[in-house]
Amino acid sequence: MDILGHLLDGVLVSLQPLNLLMVVIGVTVGLFIGAMPGLGSVNGVAILLPATFLVPPTTAMIFLAAIYYGAMYGGAISSITLGIPGASTAVATVFDGRPLALKGRADLALVTAAVASFVGGTVANILFTGFAPPLAKVALSFGPPEIFALMLLAFATFVGLGGDDIAKTIFSIALGLVLATVGFDEISGAPRLLILDITGFMHGINFLVLAIGVYGIGEMMWTINASRDETKMIDPGITIRRVLRAIKEAFTGWRGMAIGSSLGFFVGVLPAAGATPGALMAYGLTKMTAKDPKLFGKGEVNGVSAPESANNAASGGAMLPMMTLGIPGSPTTAILLGGMVIWGLQPGPRLFVDEPEFVWSLIGSLYVSNLMAMVINLAFIPVFLWMLRMPFTILAPVIFVLSVVGGYAAVQDMHDIWLMLIFGFGAFFLRILDYPLAPAVLAIVLGPQTEESLRQSLLLSSGDPSIFFTRPVSGPIAVIAVILILLPLLGVLRRWMRRPTPAA
Repeated sequence: MDILGHLLDGVLVSLQPLNLLMVVIGVTVGLFIGAMPGLGSVNGVAILLPATFLVPPTTAMIFLAAIYYGAMYGGAISSITLGIPGASTAVATVFDGRPLALKGRADLALVTAAVASFVGGTVANILFTGFAPPLAKVALSFGPPEIFALMLLAFATFVGLGGDDIAKTIFSIALGLVLATVGFDEISGAPRLLILDITGFMHGINFLVLAIGVYGIGEMMWTINASRDETKMIDPGITIRRVLRAIKEAFTGWRGMAIGSSLGFFVGVLPAAGATPGALMAYGLTKMTAKDPKLFGKGEVNGVSAPESANNAASGGAMLPMMTLGIPGSPTTAILLGGMVIWGLQPGPRLFVDEPEFVWSLIGSLYVSNLMAMVINLAFIPVFLWMLRMPFTILAPVIFVLSVVGGYAAVQDMHDIWLMLIFGFGAFFLRILDYPLAPAVLAIVLGPQTEESLRQSLLLSSGDPSIFFTRPVSGPIAVIAVILILLPLLGVLRRWMRRPTPAA
């Protein structure tokens, strides 16, 4: 009962006029920041952090948390309407959100993203409120072996993303892992794969540049090559009845919401994991457990609800280690942590005792921000759909300009712009040859973290790989990952053995 009382007090504080105004402004600003390729929640919170010194710390934190929530919602907008991920957390949303838009159901994709985000955020908030201390202790038990086992489990779900051609899927994953090693070795500091000694490769390959190249430039070229008339993607009229029908249809993706909410929050709690791996793993797991996995990638509602609920649940989960342990769970929460220190607040176990009013006001604002984000997102759907009414002769240059601006904004280096164009052309030709792109994109996301945790684990065990199977947490996860990796290969072997023997 004490928790419910504290939570009610926190909600009432967040509903005060100034705090509620900050929630509305923060969610709206975050929505459009998340929708702009190359920005995302990290840049949005960092850019607007200085503006918060004009208000009390509680109001400032509520404002920044609202931007964080809004940006998570907004990442799906450009993924669905333009095929360009607004942020790395929304890459998996492209897989089914964009095909839904091409089928004329962009309204369903956008509504599903909004509803799933609300469900994921709500589940995360409830778990945060009720189980913060014990979950923080679980997060502390995850060392390098556990992190590697979790990454291995993520790769196990990737195998199912490439369709029936396992060889092409493995090639795609290997290509992504190779690209992930470009730059300086994080442990030894040695340069690796600096092609033609070009200095631009020293900072590695920015994932957002790759994603924008593949899903922005590559998608634009594919559409031009297919001669699709995108003006027919949606009905120009959008009505309240149509939105209500889309909300009802969105709940057909309840499986994706359930998997994404639970898995996303758990991954978000782990220090340095973040929302991107959670969204990718939720998509892969939802596809693997679906009755008909072949529907994914062609406009499946669960393919939108899973990553969108996961990335919002993970954003809530990432707040937990920041508040209870003083350990940021994502890049955005690292900026929020810095802001709290500047305001004279010390995150950690004592924060709930020393600053209860601040803590519960922030937790209460998460519920209010989550609700406001869904309402504002649904209200702006006609604006988002307006982009799809433009003829493709106008839309293609817009996509190209947004891709270039977004790619440059990420690192402000012209080297990455050329690299983005190369990735776009490469993705176009790989798609013509029927190679799956998703495993390569996902591999470059998790590649650096996988390599780092693998090498740290082997250093701890003096090169003994059994460390992944003998520890109480990493062992079961690693075994499940190995089984999931072998299942598709066993299916291929079974089909090969059933082939009819050619007549003599």
